[in-house]
This record gives sequence, structure tokens and C-alpha cells, in this order.
Amino acid sequence: MGVYTNRESLSNALLPFRKGKKIGFIPTMGALHNGHLSLVKQALNENDCVVVSIFVNPTQFDNKKDLEKYPRNLDADVKFLSQLEGTLFVFAPEASNLYNGPVISKKYTFGNIEHEMEGKHRKGHFDGVGTVVNLLFRAVMPDQAYFGEKDFQQLQIIRKLVAIEKLPIRIVNCPIVREPNGLAMSSRNKRLTEQQFNDAVLINKTLSEVKEKFSALSIPALNKLVVERFLKNTSLKIEYFEIANERTLKTAKRKYKNSSYRAFIAVYAGEIRLIDNMALS
Repeated sequence: MGVYTNRESLSNALLPFRKGKKIGFIPTMGALHNGHLSLVKQALNENDCVVVSIFVNPTQFDNKKDLEKYPRNLDADVKFLSQLEGTLFVFAPEASNLYNGPVISKKYTFGNIEHEMEGKHRKGHFDGVGTVVNLLFRAVMPDQAYFGEKDFQQLQIIRKLVAIEKLPIRIVNCPIVREPNGLAMSSRNKRLTEQQFNDAVLINKTLSEVKEKFSALSIPALNKLVVERFLKNTSLKIEYFEIANERTLKTAKRKYKNSSYRAFIAVYAGEIRLIDNMALS
């Protein structure tokens, strides 16, 4: 397993795989966990080699403190990946090399899905995501790229990005991987206290209850149910809960036949922000 810190050395390493072979890619911000591992395992099974990027992208953070506190440990991440068998490359560039100029975001229009949910609460976030993923895609030029459904809105943004930039890359969505208590695996979980980690089980429990009652209750009634559940737990604070059309990501006020819906939630445990989602229909 090689570790590459600039685009040029990675490009040279990937040359033998450019003709007649498949390259898989998983972009990450490091602090790897078993959720990432599941993506890498699937990619290794479906490609001749796999690139895992480890890069904490400054342009997608609207909160400087969150950026500063985001966990970083490249050596631990490389060691974590070394347990896997297969041809694996780690791409851990400096921002100056990846951006090759000012570290600023390109402005994107993703068909308005960038203004829903996360877009309402994290100004400029999806411009930063689109910019860095485009740069990473062009550095790696994979055949297939793998994204987890925990960041479902981001997954849809990436699909739009590939179309906008006319990139010949297949986007593969992978199911959410959860902790034994049901909490969606996230690099941010490492910052939770034991009490916060245990309390955060409420997120998955509430989403599961919404799914169970989706056919019986109206959307306003389900919204009220979620608020009531979190009012009883003072250690967790909801930033938003929304039931949205799975295709358009627009907030749903009522249910329509032949439409698919998904519940989205963002919660603060202290200063740590956790997101999750669940298909409802």
C-alpha cells in the first residue's frame, strides 16, 4: 500500500491501471472507521485497485472551530487500512497541491437541492464539497467512486456534480453502517463522551419510530412526535428534522402516492453535530 502526497506521484502510480483495468475511489476526511472500511472492501471487490483519499477540506466547513477540532491522524488511518488485502493507494495531499492555487470554492448550482436541509444550515457547504470532490475526481480519474448513504444529500449532490462536470465516473451508493447501539458511524463519534454516545441512540430510535408509523400518521404529526422525543432528552438538541421527497429532497408537507420519502435529522450532542437519515417508503 503506497501513500502519495501529491497529484503527480499518484498519477504515475495509477498509470498501469489506466488500460483495461478498473480504478475505484473513496474520498474521506480521515479518522477512518468501520463505515469507511465497508466502502473500501466493496470497492476492492469490484475494482483492480482502489484509491482512498484522506483530506480535511477547509472550504466545506462553515464553522472554524469544527475544522480545527476535526480528528486527524494519518498514521493511524494508514495502519487501519493496512489490514485489508488488495491493491490500495492512499492519497493524502496538501491543500496547496490539490487546489493548485487559492483554497477557495467554486460556485455551483445543483438544481436547488443544495438549498435544502444541510444547505439551509451550513452556508457554502456544498460549494466546498463540489469543489474538492471535483478536484479529487480529476486527480484520481476513477471508474467508480463510493459514497455512504449517511450523507444522502451529499450523495445526490455528487451525482449532480458528475453530470455538470461531464465526468465518466459511476457513483456507487452504499448503505449506512451503524454502531451496535444504532448510531450511524461517523468520525465525529470519536469526540463524544460515553454519556453522549449512549444518549445518541435516540437518533436512530426516533428515525425507526418514524419509519414504523409513517403509513399511519400524517407528516405534521410525525414532526411533532420527533420534537416531543427530543424534548425529553436535555443532552441532545435538534437542529432540524425533515421528511423530504427522496428524489427532489424538497420538504414534504403531505404524502403522495408513487413518491418515495426519507427522514433527515441533524442533532447536537454538546458542540458535536451528528446527522442521520432513513428511507421511509
